Amino acid sequence: MSWLPKRCVVVPFDFSDESIRAIDTALQMIETPAQVHVIHVLPELQANEPGVVWHTIDDEGRKRHAKNAVDVRLSDAKYQGIDVVVDVGDAGHEIADFAENIGAELIVMPSHGRRGLKRLLLGSVADRVVRLSHCPVLVLRG
Repeated sequence: MSWLPKRCVVVPFDFSDESIRAIDTALQMIETPAQVHVIHVLPELQANEPGVVWHTIDDEGRKRHAKNAVDVRLSDAKYQGIDVVVDVGDAGHEIADFAENIGAELIVMPSHGRRGLKRLLLGSVADRVVRLSHCPVLVLRG
């Protein structure tokens, strides 16, 4: 397998500057921006959350709102043509499943470098993606 160029690269996006750098890195590995697929994963809502109880929030509305926010964040001309997807669920599983479903050759993602108790409590999405992914994962350190 050739390292460069790639035909299909997935980049998880969490609105951080590190995520923007991951997209910029992915853009260097492909021929056209349409070969980069950005995915943002929203956490599942709990049944006891007020918006769910009162039927004022639903996943489709949340996904639409998040997609608009991602589009605004990626409004620079160099990001035009990038495919943006928003999903709901466990981030590690959703990212790995999405990459497999579209036949991605590479996942490029940042590592936020949490250590100690924060890592234990929050977990590491990058760790889960590396374990679950069918393709190579390039984890960018800050």
